Amino acid sequence: MPKVKTHSRAKKTFTVTGSGKIKRFSAYKSHLLTKKATKRKRHLRGSGLVDKTNLDMVKRLLVLR
Repeated sequence: MPKVKTHSRAKKTFTVTGSGKIKRFSAYKSHLLTKKATKRKRHLRGSGLVDKTNLDMVKRLLVLR
């Protein structure tokens, strides 16, 4: 049985905290920023945790058990 590979984009996107939670950054902050309000861009700056509905999928991409 070969080793299971980690998804390349997922390892650049998500980080695992010390307590085992998975941290993510907000979407919609990469391009077309001129039409977005300053307040909206400021709120998109922060990070958050992956929701429990997506947790299993992200763990599978990161090959976490």
